[in-house]
Amino acid sequence: MSDEQWYYEISTGTVTQGKHGSVFDRMGPYPDEETARRALEIAKERNAAADEDDADN
Repeated sequence: MSDEQWYYEISTGTVTQGKHGSVFDRMGPYPDEETARRALEIAKERNAAADEDDADN
């Protein structure tokens, strides 16, 4: 079975379809290439939301 999901490789900034490289250097999976290209931005948004939630508790 092939992996058709998209991943962002942290060390190179490369977006690939399928799992390539180390699991420790990979973000994803994402449903499409465009979303995978936004991986760092998405992570930043999620971290900010989590920080805000922590501050509220």
